Formats: sequence, structure tokens, C-alpha cells
Amino acid sequence: MIASNHSILFQGDSITDAGRDRGRSGPNDAGAMGSGYAYLAMSRLLADRPQSGLQVFNRGISGNRVPDLHDRWSADCLKLEPNVLSILIGINDLWHKMDGHYAGTVADYETAYRELLEKTRRALPATKIVICDPFVLCCGAVTERWFPELDQRRGVAAKLALEFSTAFVPFQAAFDRALAAGSAPEYWAADGVHPTPQGHQLMADAWLSIVAP
Repeated sequence: MIASNHSILFQGDSITDAGRDRGRSGPNDAGAMGSGYAYLAMSRLLADRPQSGLQVFNRGISGNRVPDLHDRWSADCLKLEPNVLSILIGINDLWHKMDGHYAGTVADYETAYRELLEKTRRALPATKIVICDPFVLCCGAVTERWFPELDQRRGVAAKLALEFSTAFVPFQAAFDRALAAGSAPEYWAADGVHPTPQGHQLMADAWLSIVAP
């Protein structure tokens, strides 16, 4: 999926943003990449492929939902013309709803996400897309009542990956395996949503295993 001189764009919400400096936008820039899985994945790629000419960008923005991606897609995705586009979006579509600040349904999520992918395919037909699985861990802000609808939204992401023939990164399964091995959910994401450093490392490893095996 990733070849020499490719550009790679990470898109999403705060999990992708990971505290990046939005005043810096160049490729392969530590400040511009934040401190999360996108930065860790970039570091591994650049270390493994020093002659490849890869350019890696991060345009995740904290708090974003699928409608927010629509609002900024032309400037923050299409104009960059990435060869590989990785999207992790959906947890705020649920979290904001659980908090009573958003009324978007699972059907709304599916419709808007499909429209985003259709828009991307029309503008960038050669771009390889990676859809990432939205996830949570049951701790912090997250309770069991999140899971029925989260599972539906995860199902939408997996369905769209099949529909659009994209790569799919199963982040929830990666965390579930880590929990099954005996660790506490707080070890991976203290508030249940935002990964700890080791949680971001687990994500980077999962992403690389699919996108750059």
C-alpha cells in the first residue's frame, strides 16, 4: 500500500490530533504530528525506509465528528492529494450524543461517512484509503451503556471498508486482546477514550500491521 515518495495523511479527532501544533503543517515534522499513534507510525516508517521519500501529515482535530470532517475536507484532505489516507472518526459522534450535545444517529453517521468517502473517491480516485475502527475501553468516562451503539457504529465503519474496498484497522480488537491478556483498561486509556502512551503504541503497531506489514 505504501510505496516510495508516497504522501500519507492521518485524519480524525483528538486521538489522531494528539496535541499536535496546528501552526506547523509540514511533512515529517514532530510538532505537526502530535504525540500519538500517527507520530509513532510515522517514526517507524521513516526509520525503516530512510531512502523512500515518504511524506507524512496529520490533520486530526480534537472534538471532530464526521460532519466536522465534511466542513474542512477540501482544505485538509483533498488539496493535499495524499497517496494514502487514514481516517479514524466516530467516537465523538457517540460521546457528544451521550453527553446530550449532539443528536446524530447511527444512520446519520453512516450516511455522512459514506458521502465523505464518495467525495474522496471522486476527487482522488487513486488514493488508497484506510478506515480505522472507532473504539473505547470501559473505564473513566465510558460505561457499559456506550457499547450497544458503539458496536453499531463500529459495524458501520467495517461495512464501509468493505463497500469501498479499503483497508480496515481493527483497533477495538487490538485493545480487547490486550485486556484479555490481563491488563486493566486504564493502562491503555485512562478516560476510556484517549490512549495513554502505551495505548498509542498499541494503535501504531496495529495500524502498521495492516498498512505496512
